[in-house]
Amino acid sequence: MPEFRGTTICAVKKNGSTAIAGDGQVTMGESIVFKNSAVKVRRIYGGKVVLGFAGSVSDAFSLSERFEGMLNKFSGNLMRSAVELAELWRNDKMVRKLEAMMIVADKDQLLMLSGSGEVIEPDGGVCAIGSGGNYALAAARALIQETDYSAEEIAYKALKIASEICVFTNDHITVETV
Repeated sequence: MPEFRGTTICAVKKNGSTAIAGDGQVTMGESIVFKNSAVKVRRIYGGKVVLGFAGSVSDAFSLSERFEGMLNKFSGNLMRSAVELAELWRNDKMVRKLEAMMIVADKDQLLMLSGSGEVIEPDGGVCAIGSGGNYALAAARALIQETDYSAEEIAYKALKIASEICVFTNDHITVETV
């Protein structure tokens, strides 16, 4: 059975606000749009943390649930929770096979958790993952440098641009800000 994949997530941290935007497309295999309106950006930990995920849908849900468990275990400490999840990701045979990436943010930090179990704090307060991630990243970097748009506006516009270039990204965009 083909895997369900395809998404783009972009995060922007600017002027004390962080926005994470994600598209709604779920692709089955390489050629079938399975769903247009999936929500891959959500608030967790009582609304204090925003998370966006890309990759295999079931793997992404599994990782986001594990991350929320870590937040509960470490009293909402984003960095500690991310590092503990990364360690679990590297060392647990079952978790190691999960094919997904996440971007997480709270009021202070923005982090990207890679598929190899790394925790990365992005340069310049901008990062993106998924099939259209490079397009969204380039657009967001240009917008953050050349405009006065808010973090939310930049994240949305970057996703919109990626949706016009990447066949695995659509313009059904969800944005959450913290």
